[in-house]
Amino acid sequence: MTRITPPPSRIYLLRHAKALRPAPGQKDFDRALSDEGFAAAEIVAEKAVDKDYKPDLVISSTALRCRQTAEAIRRAMGPSTEFRYVDELYDATTDGYLEIISSQVSEGSVMLVGHNPTIEATLEALIGHKAYVSALPKGFPTAGLAVIDATPSGWVLTDFVKK
Repeated sequence: MTRITPPPSRIYLLRHAKALRPAPGQKDFDRALSDEGFAAAEIVAEKAVDKDYKPDLVISSTALRCRQTAEAIRRAMGPSTEFRYVDELYDATTDGYLEIISSQVSEGSVMLVGHNPTIEATLEALIGHKAYVSALPKGFPTAGLAVIDATPSGWVLTDFVKK
């Protein structure tokens, strides 16, 4: 398991919702959410609010599908949650995601809205392979939200919210 010393003491990892296939000549970066993706993002955002999951800071990739997923979170959580959009999340490595998380030393909780396979690998790096495979044997689904808490023995997956 990867060691990130709190703060933050809670990490939310949100994989963007289902996106459309790229149109001919369209850049991957510019792919929008599908109708199913828009609906799933809204459902997961509302479920998160119902469970009182409210990060101090949301950091999203600048890719269109991540920004659209983050907007569902913004609508559900209201104006008190701070949002940042970071280009590096688009094609970052797991180490890049972990570095962004660990640099948030003034926030109690942080949410990353990002891409697979990096979001999945980041969760696995935090909680360990065995815990990851046990919790998500079919992988990290689109619009899935992992809630990870710091404990004295390391990071633990507390909950997984999906549509």
